Amino acid sequence: MAPLTKDQQPSDAARTRRAAAARRVAPMPAILLMFTLVLGFSSALAVNAYVANEFVPDHRHEEGSTNAVPRAVRDGGPLVETSRTGTRTYDMPAGMIALTFDDGPDPTWTPKVAEILRRHDVPATFFVLGSEVVKRPGIVRDLVADGHELGVHSFSHPELVGLPQWRRQWEYSQTQLAIAGAAGVTTSLIRFPYSSSPQAIDNEYWPVFQEAGGLGYLNVLTDTDSRDWERKGVDAIVRNATPQGRDGAMVLLHDAGGDRSQTVAALDRYLPEMKRRGFRFVTASDALNAARPAGAGAAFEGNAPASASLRWRGQGMVWLVQIAHRGLSLLMIALLATGVLTILRAILLFAGAAYHTRQRRSRRWSWGPPVTEPVSIVVPAYNEREGIAAAVRSLANGDHPGIEVVVVDDGSTDETADIVRGLGLPNVRLIQVPNAGKSRALNVGVAAASHNIIVMVDGDTVFEPDAVRRLVQPFADSRVGAVAGNVKVGNRRGVVARWQHIEYVIGFNIDRRLYDVLQCMPTVPGAIGAFRRQALAEVGGVSDDTLAEDTDLTIALARAGWRVVYEEGARAWTEAPATLGQLWTQRYRWSYGTMQAMWKHRAAVVERGPSGRFGRIGLPFLALFQVVLPLLAPLIDVLAVYGLFFYDRIETVAAWLGMLALQFLTAVVAFRLDRESLRPIWVLPLQQFVYRQMMYLVIIRSVLTALTGVRLRWQKLRRTGDVSLGHAGLAAAAPLGTAPPAAAAIVAAPIVAAPIVAA
Repeated sequence: MAPLTKDQQPSDAARTRRAAAARRVAPMPAILLMFTLVLGFSSALAVNAYVANEFVPDHRHEEGSTNAVPRAVRDGGPLVETSRTGTRTYDMPAGMIALTFDDGPDPTWTPKVAEILRRHDVPATFFVLGSEVVKRPGIVRDLVADGHELGVHSFSHPELVGLPQWRRQWEYSQTQLAIAGAAGVTTSLIRFPYSSSPQAIDNEYWPVFQEAGGLGYLNVLTDTDSRDWERKGVDAIVRNATPQGRDGAMVLLHDAGGDRSQTVAALDRYLPEMKRRGFRFVTASDALNAARPAGAGAAFEGNAPASASLRWRGQGMVWLVQIAHRGLSLLMIALLATGVLTILRAILLFAGAAYHTRQRRSRRWSWGPPVTEPVSIVVPAYNEREGIAAAVRSLANGDHPGIEVVVVDDGSTDETADIVRGLGLPNVRLIQVPNAGKSRALNVGVAAASHNIIVMVDGDTVFEPDAVRRLVQPFADSRVGAVAGNVKVGNRRGVVARWQHIEYVIGFNIDRRLYDVLQCMPTVPGAIGAFRRQALAEVGGVSDDTLAEDTDLTIALARAGWRVVYEEGARAWTEAPATLGQLWTQRYRWSYGTMQAMWKHRAAVVERGPSGRFGRIGLPFLALFQVVLPLLAPLIDVLAVYGLFFYDRIETVAAWLGMLALQFLTAVVAFRLDRESLRPIWVLPLQQFVYRQMMYLVIIRSVLTALTGVRLRWQKLRRTGDVSLGHAGLAAAAPLGTAPPAAAAIVAAPIVAAPIVAA
């Protein structure tokens, strides 16, 4: 073998550049964009959690001792002033009715209530929830424009007596901010959630009333409860809201918190009836001013224009919540799409796998006469000292007649070439070239191969004895240009490797059955694939345009009109990454390379013939199930966690378990088809919490890297050589012998382009 000349050796500067590129884990623009999106996504959920509002409208605080509450308050009217100058209460003036509505605004019922009030020219006071105001600012703005009054009813409808002082004041201030942002006003009116008449105030609640008064609020209670929340019919609501004789009334109604159709209907009857009886409808502020004695000072103003600063801050909060709320709505739509895609994928996989299996196992099934012509196996190898010996032995000693193994050492810096040379196998040739990448190594090997059927194998992959023979049988059909084999994980001892074993069986091999049925196979795996030399020549060999050279090549063959099929019986055992870091590097390259290949062949979507068929079937499948679905899939887990806190827990858990059950079913089918033991799938739930999240991040990062236009470099994985055949093939592979060292053919290849030549 002729050694490499000094000119052929890569320079120190080139080595440094390659090492720096290999160390670069992620392009900075992609990291920044990913951080921005994650921050935005988290913020949207946080803001929606901030305004989440779940309450029981008819809850009541259990009354306790009342000895600390002034008798004048307990026996007084519904308008309670508490300030440093003392405590005063006011009854409703005779002949006046103040309508008050709690718990809104509601998108359905508040506008209907407002329409009834507008029709009868009646003002009212709406005690609103800040969390609802920021969601529906337009409704609040319309209420103020119609002459209605607004009051604080807290932000999230909690039982205030059980909260610390800072939280109570936060409930008031955030509601004020929401009102200012929505309607441009502030309010001095307050009604606590679950409060009722003055007689219900106890020792525990009285300090809360005093605290609110000290902040400048007028506490507005009620003396006439319509009890519309009971929903006992329109007659009952009208009867409960009607004052006795000419007594004034502070009437409690609701415009939210459930179905308020009875309230709306009752109002349409109640308002004209009370007017006929001579009652005048007023706001809470009007009632206070009418109840105050003459000379009590300036008129009380319930609502006043908000300052510019408060308006801007309030509008900022409203806009933020609106954006987050719409964002969550989009996420829910995306979640629905994810569920539909997941179920659709499962149905297609089951149907495709069933048809493929039934077809292949049919007695009448045959590719044609047995294929016995010799085969050249090309093995690109770069620093594969850990596994190259086992790989080459398994290939050279396969049971197919006429096997030639061409190992292309792509500038390895370890003992890879020496190990191959030392095997001394008569049907193995070694070609050494300077490091130029896997695609170049494959093309060199194909050019040097002696036969028309070319098998391409990774340097860490071990074949079962009959794998080559099974792999090449589809070439009996002259339409077949490439065959994908069945890749198995050979190192299953670690948790990470076991997870990949599950993924290989479920995510790769069952997929290939469906792609085979649809005749749109997107990838012949680099670990085990066979090609016609003529087909390779037609597409110009293996391209280095993408990091997924196997996907790029397969799509090119399909577009050229060659059929690409899957032979599940041809099994090869590969070494899967043993650590999360190595796994991340590998899957990042795969995902990014697949997207590169899809983009490169995008023109197929509008072309005719075989290319157009793949473009309109194969590319959409790749886009939907290898890009879109993985991008959306994290929503299942993220929104499940979110739903546990802010939605119905039972429904959330049921939905998540339903998706897990579907995955279990898919796993069982896939493992049965591959004749694998079902024991590994019991770690599937654990896989959801670690492995799946990592795969989410890989695909997200790959998409962001693609969007930022950064081109990645090849990332070499560290190998351990820990690969063994499955139980069926292990015994057969063990006694592989070796020939004398002198029998090995070793060739040194110069640094020149090696063309693909059709024999």
